[in-house]
Amino acid sequence: MGVLLAVDLGLKTGLALYGADARLLWYRSHNFGTSERLKRAVHAILNDIPDLEVLVIEGGGLLAPAWEKEAARRGLRMLRLGAEAWRERLLLPREQRSGSAAKQHADQLARRVIAWSAAARPTSLRHDAAEAILIGLWGVLECGWLEDLPPALRR
Repeated sequence: MGVLLAVDLGLKTGLALYGADARLLWYRSHNFGTSERLKRAVHAILNDIPDLEVLVIEGGGLLAPAWEKEAARRGLRMLRLGAEAWRERLLLPREQRSGSAAKQHADQLARRVIAWSAAARPTSLRHDAAEAILIGLWGVLECGWLEDLPPALRR
């Protein structure tokens, strides 16, 4: 079994990598500045991840095709979703009442995923990286790598 890369798509891109044990290996944020720089970086990002099996992206627009094309070229399983999909599965309805509340609760849950996974603790956690962590958590659940949320991550 390989690894899963989750991407919060945007010029400020969040990335989160999950291992075959469904635990977070690493997470990061990168500001590409322009869509052209991001499109050129996709190939290199995916090259740096041995055993990549699944790519999960949230977002679309003009940036998604670069990821989709590279995933197809590599024969990766690809899942694409909107924020509402992972929020519905991972956040309580009251935690989603506003965009700012959803971001705050996403940050808190992402920090719990980091602790549960024994991943490196952040000095600061950008919202795009936090959301990539949760996109990846949704992905490992969707792929069946986890049957359900572990007790440490349940509300």
